[in-house]
Amino acid sequence: MPGGFLFDMVPEKANTMDTVDRIKKELSEAADTGKVAEYERFFKTQPGEYGEGDRFLGVSVPSQRMVSKKYYTQATLADIGALMESGFHEHRLTALFLLVLKFEKTRDGDEKKAATGIYLEKLDRVNNWDLVDSSAPKILGAWLFDRDRSMLYDLAGSDDLWRQRVAVMATFYFIKQHDFSDALRIAELLLGHPHDLIHKATGWMLREIGNRDRKTEEAFLKKHYKKMPRTMLRYAIEKFEPETRSRYLNGSI
Repeated sequence: MPGGFLFDMVPEKANTMDTVDRIKKELSEAADTGKVAEYERFFKTQPGEYGEGDRFLGVSVPSQRMVSKKYYTQATLADIGALMESGFHEHRLTALFLLVLKFEKTRDGDEKKAATGIYLEKLDRVNNWDLVDSSAPKILGAWLFDRDRSMLYDLAGSDDLWRQRVAVMATFYFIKQHDFSDALRIAELLLGHPHDLIHKATGWMLREIGNRDRKTEEAFLKKHYKKMPRTMLRYAIEKFEPETRSRYLNGSI
């Protein structure tokens, strides 16, 4: 478990596999098998690609959200954990939608802790960019906001692409609270990362900082922009005025 965090989980059993089976059945009924090949291409599932081996049913995100809203009060954390183990992408994403709802709808700190514990326990199943982006800010970022955040640096320093993206995306919650320090530190740590999915996520977070505090973003950029990956820089300056964008891109700031 990242950062040595071990949550004392509240013992909980699945209601029965009926809940998981009903969720899977509804997702299957909502599936459009004609979309499977499209989703496989979009999420790069071929050998050597980042989503290698992932499987799809062909269920749209709105349909998955509808199912999660229907079942989040019935599904236990154990049910969600079981659904996370599925080889089908839509099962895992729906499980994360359920877990986000569980986390956000309760005011009970122990229940939030337990939901975060399941998230960390199943982090290896959060293994594509949409799974990360749908969950990391809303669960891990929200949980860590007023706690020790060293876990994020362990994740950022790992050799796993998805854990590194979790570290980046978790800071989105902090950014929304106008707390930029960890996002900037993690961005600096990942400047030399080889993968464009980290470049895109990091550039996106820098842009979000700039949306709230342009001076803070530009202070970071002026220090680092000449060595930033091009994709990261383009994402970071997307909302800048055309002339300013051009100056960053041609190295004349």
